[in-house]
Amino acid sequence: MASRLNPYLSYDGTAKQAMEFYQSVFGGSLSLNTFGEFGDSKAPEADKIMHGSLETPSGFTLMGADTPPGMEYKPGNTMSVSLSGDDAKELRGYWEKLSGDGTVAVPLEKQMWGDEFGMCVDKFGVSWLVNISTPGS
Repeated sequence: MASRLNPYLSYDGTAKQAMEFYQSVFGGSLSLNTFGEFGDSKAPEADKIMHGSLETPSGFTLMGADTPPGMEYKPGNTMSVSLSGDDAKELRGYWEKLSGDGTVAVPLEKQMWGDEFGMCVDKFGVSWLVNISTPGS
């Protein structure tokens, strides 16, 4: 297998809900493993997600987990997940679902460089960038 770069998102107890939400947005196969499966099944965090992976039909891989005990959960604004391409229908569909219960920072609309572009933060606090290329660019 060739090397890949995948976003890995951290959550404060909502990884299962977030990863299931992303599966509803992108489709695909979701794998979730809990801390209890690989440790003390009676620990308070046993039902939390130690590792989640979503493999989508479009070739995306999105990973995520709940922050493990002893590590600080510190959301910030230093990362966004970017979706881009020329399949306008597919990308608009993702946009609608991701921004639906979230906050739109930049509406998905034609920009000065000719593409459609939008920025939003989904209901789990993850920042998304969507760029729909104009044909021929």
